[in-house]
Amino acid sequence: MHGKNEFQYGIDEGAQKPSKAWMVTFTDLVSLMLTFFVLLFSMSTVKVDQWQKMMDALSQSLNPTQETRVAAPKAQYNISTVFRRRAINLEYLEAVLEEKVATDPQLARVHLQLAEDRLVVSLPSDLLFEVGRAVLSEKANDALFVLGGVLRNVNNMIGVNGHSDPEPTGGVNYTSNWELSLARAIAVANALRRAGYDGDVLTYGYADSRFSTLSELPDSQKYSLARRVDIVILPTGGNL
Repeated sequence: MHGKNEFQYGIDEGAQKPSKAWMVTFTDLVSLMLTFFVLLFSMSTVKVDQWQKMMDALSQSLNPTQETRVAAPKAQYNISTVFRRRAINLEYLEAVLEEKVATDPQLARVHLQLAEDRLVVSLPSDLLFEVGRAVLSEKANDALFVLGGVLRNVNNMIGVNGHSDPEPTGGVNYTSNWELSLARAIAVANALRRAGYDGDVLTYGYADSRFSTLSELPDSQKYSLARRVDIVILPTGGNL
């Protein structure tokens, strides 16, 4: 029994370890299969939308806390990119215009009124137009050229408002005071542009809708002032 045990122990101690040569063959097989599947994938047609959905699902599963990036606005103008040109102080501008009005006989009847949010330059219609017409006279062009020479040096926003009294137009070219007042406002705005003002000019025709605001004046003065064109200068500048 003792000798038999020694023989068995001798066999166990001298036995060879299992060979790992099979792993080389297995690795080659896996490489060939991977190459085969890559070849099949390269020959197939991939639908981009389905691929994107699959990638999104995988991304959400692997990284559920991923933040969504929002593209920055690409509009040329938005709230953060709109700028205003620097405007001239209205009190200073009123002093400059008063000096021009005082030294120019053509502007002797021009009335200046400074409010909290605007400077209004009122031009009587008989200084600018014939009755029922919206064509500027030669004297009117000269007067507006003087005013335009001052306004072309400022960046304030400007509006031109045409007004009238309640009486009919008395002309054949315009069927209502609305049309006549707007046409006169446009004529004055164009004259200011020709004089050198390069900003946008907002034009409005109010007809006799503001006539009631002159109720405290005598009738002769009220009707004369009702037929006017107002150049309204705002304290803010226009867009760059």
